[in-house]
Order: sequence, then structure tokens, then C-alpha cells
Amino acid sequence: MSELPGYLGYRSMAMGIGSLPLNRARSWGDRLGRRLARPGSTRFELAKRHLRRAVGDAAVSDALVVDMFGSYGRYWAEVFWFKPDRANEMFAESETVGLDPVYRAKEEGRGMVFAVPHVGNWDAAGIVAHRIGIRPLAVAEDLSNRRVTEWFIDRRRHMGMEVVLADGSRDTVAKLIRHLRGGGAVALPSDRDVTGRGVSVEFFGEETTMPAGPVALADRTGAALFPVAPYFTDSGYRNVIREELVLGEDGDRQERIARGLTQLAVVFEEMIREQPSQWHLFQPNWPSDLEWLESRP
Repeated sequence: MSELPGYLGYRSMAMGIGSLPLNRARSWGDRLGRRLARPGSTRFELAKRHLRRAVGDAAVSDALVVDMFGSYGRYWAEVFWFKPDRANEMFAESETVGLDPVYRAKEEGRGMVFAVPHVGNWDAAGIVAHRIGIRPLAVAEDLSNRRVTEWFIDRRRHMGMEVVLADGSRDTVAKLIRHLRGGGAVALPSDRDVTGRGVSVEFFGEETTMPAGPVALADRTGAALFPVAPYFTDSGYRNVIREELVLGEDGDRQERIARGLTQLAVVFEEMIREQPSQWHLFQPNWPSDLEWLESRP
């Protein structure tokens, strides 16, 4: 019963924002996000730490951090605005760069792993994939509120994505492997180690861990591994697909995964630096973040 209020809150937001035209919903989300950006608050200052890493400037302005909150507000507004009959509108506003290697992999019958940082609106990229004949199997976080989790899964299915929960079970991993070996595609948010079981890698000049899943799946199945960034534009989306990351065959499996994650981290750095204010990272992501949080009064 305790899950019900949170779920009804999501439904109410969807009804309210869903009644607006898309451009007004985006504007509303951006304004709300900016209003929630409070300089000096822990969340604001943590986001500033992340942006300092991304842009390599210790003097990151508060205005850039506020833009980051506005971008995140737009993302949530679009989540609440979406309905099954609105996929066409989002697809019409999407531009996708770098599709040729994806088409080649599809023609060859290879599976594909799309590794995505938390940039822009990754759900909108799923609509594009579905429309070009690729129905991605997406891995989603299993939230504490089961009703809300099911609400998200239902929405993503209407965007053309099948969804499995990131519970780390053998059944989930086996399903991903079968899907890839059958020539399917898997989409994985990959710049944040949610489970704490990631592999050590240098990311923006500091050691942290990243989830091994994208590289491990590509290595095990022979799937093509593509980094993808689904950026916002003023009036829509620009999905950028980078060239396939070649893992090679040298070394053992652990060495190949570590090497592949290093490549992926470098590409993610480039993608995030292109639009740093669209990087929706508000959680601790490096060991020094935890030390910083402990030192906060």
C-alpha cells in the first residue's frame, strides 16, 4: 500500500504534463529544473564537481550547473508527456548520425550493444531504433517502488523497447546473451556503476568503476559495441552513434574487458564534453565524492 502514493503521483504528473503540447511540456520541465537548482545545496555542489571533471575547469559557473538541472527537468517532462500515439512526433524531431555501421552489423546478422551515457533523452533514441527495424532490449533499474517500475517498463515498451530489470540474475544475463546471439540489440546505460560490482577504470582523470556489462556482452557474443549519445536539441533530438569499439583477441577475458572499458570511458568523455550540461549525473560517482560528502557539514 505504501507504493500507491508514489505511483499515483507519477500518474498525476503524466496526466497534467501530458495535456500540454510537447514544446510547452519541455519548457515547463526546464523551468522547474532550474528552480530546483539551489547553489550551495549538496546536490548542486555535487553536480558542479562532476562538471568540473567533464570540462576540466575548476571555475565551473553556477549557470552551467543550473543548465544541467534544466536539462534534467526537460527529460522528466518528456517522460511524463509521452503516450503511445506520440512516438511519431518524437521520431519526426530526431536526427541520427552514424547509422551506416549499425546497418552493416544488422545486415551481417550480428547482435549490437548500444552503450549509452546518461545524456539527453535515451528513451527517444529507443524510438529511432525501433523505427529503423531494431527493437532493442533495454536494461532498466529495478526501483524500490514496484508500481513505478512497471509504469516505466510499460512506457518503454510503447516506445518500441523490450525491458529487463538489472537484477544481476543469471536469467537476465542469459536472456541478454540469447538476444544478442540471435542478432538482436541491447541498450545499456553505462557511465554509472549502480550495482557496485563494476570494473576499475580511469574516467575524467580519476579512478572509479564502470559497469562491465556492455563490453562483457560484446566480448562473449561477438556483438558490435557502439557508444551512443542521445543529445537534446532546441526542438528535438540528435542521436550520435560512434564507430564500433574493437575489443581484439589479445589477452584473457578480464584483460579484454578492462581494455574495452578504457576505450568506452574515453569515448564517453568526448561525448559528455560535447554537451556537458546535458549529462544527468547527480549521484556520487567517484570514491572522492563519498569522501567529499562525508566532509560536508
